[in-house]
Amino acid sequence: MGLIDDLKGKAQGLIHGNEQAIKDGITKAGDFVDSKTGGKYAGHVDKIQDGASKLVDKNDGTPGETPASEQVPPVNPVPPVDRAP
Repeated sequence: MGLIDDLKGKAQGLIHGNEQAIKDGITKAGDFVDSKTGGKYAGHVDKIQDGASKLVDKNDGTPGETPASEQVPPVNPVPPVDRAP
């Protein structure tokens, strides 16, 4: 298991069971940015909030497991051809 896979598994473990609290934090962070920028970037902030919330929803499975729809099948390398003269 690589470093990225390990970090992804840990992140999924933290998300699992805390989905609503994370979504509330995403909303509060977006509202904070809107208040500091006077709503100038509200459209962009809303898109980011939606994307982050969808990511939280997407990771509602068992921690450390990749959903079957996202798993990449292993590539079977072609054995080298013997090129003896």
